[in-house]
Amino acid sequence: MAYTNINKSTDYFNTKLYTGNGTTDTAITGVGFQPDMSWFKGRNNTENHFLFDAVRGATKRLIINGTSSEATETNSMKSFDSDGFTLGTMGEVNANSINYASWNWKANGAGSANTDGSINTTATSVNTTAGFSISKYTGTGATATVGHGLGVVPACMIFKRITTSGQQWTVYHKSLGNTHHILLNTTGAKTDQTNYWNDTSPTNAVWTMGNQDEVNPNGSEVICYAFAEKTGFSKFGSYTGNDNADGVFIYTGFSPSFLMIKRTSDTQNWYMWDNKRLGYNPDNNHFQANGSDAEGTADTLDILSNGFKIRESGAGTNSGTFIYMAFGQSLVGSNNVPCTAR
Repeated sequence: MAYTNINKSTDYFNTKLYTGNGTTDTAITGVGFQPDMSWFKGRNNTENHFLFDAVRGATKRLIINGTSSEATETNSMKSFDSDGFTLGTMGEVNANSINYASWNWKANGAGSANTDGSINTTATSVNTTAGFSISKYTGTGATATVGHGLGVVPACMIFKRITTSGQQWTVYHKSLGNTHHILLNTTGAKTDQTNYWNDTSPTNAVWTMGNQDEVNPNGSEVICYAFAEKTGFSKFGSYTGNDNADGVFIYTGFSPSFLMIKRTSDTQNWYMWDNKRLGYNPDNNHFQANGSDAEGTADTLDILSNGFKIRESGAGTNSGTFIYMAFGQSLVGSNNVPCTAR
């Protein structure tokens, strides 16, 4: 059987680890591409999660585990570069002797306006091969559609109102459907509210919004990160735990390079793993996306060649119903079965 490398994670997603030096204009290389979205977290400190993207501009940060508005920080990320990024002296991204993780995705630069919906985006940066787009738009406060540019139906979308403080990070996930949303910066369970998605599923061209202020505020700007599933590279799904230390196995079709899990049936943290920190079983270190804690070292799950397996009975990963998002790399054959050994 012939195998084809469909999507290499080093082309579209990569985790880059580095140690800060507190020096301005510090170039971090080795990402493997010029990223268009970079998410940062100190591993051994309790600073916030910082997010930057090429549509809003390199120096404009968002705090993932909070509700503050976008802020321009000239000493944070200074530029997206051909093989990484350049940093200033801000402690959240470059404190001296602090170890950091950065998670990096490839879209398509600053982007251009998308006119597919009733609201035109200011800019949409899209990588249809990787199934990832970044869109900035101004809400109307009335039921509307917005074009995502993916050409296929998105499986997950993450929204943040950027011009007003006090607004939550709102997540659409295909496993929750068009009647529910969940918040990235809190421990809250899924919630049923019509005015988020207007009980309407996204299409291959647009998503639909009601009049909810966190996704469609009248006269205010919002950023949306949209993801579609791509065989051998990305997967968005759900599972039900078994409350057992010999936990459930979840098939993704590739070895996850990045994994985030959230219990949707009750209040729990958003847990994050990648294949670099430490990157081997059973010592796969984790973060909490909704909190500023340093990385945890509990032996929670194994990252496998074709998915992941829970190794605890804890309420945060294996009791109740969960959603997940995963990115990675695999070899996929003509029968859509991954090559599990190399």
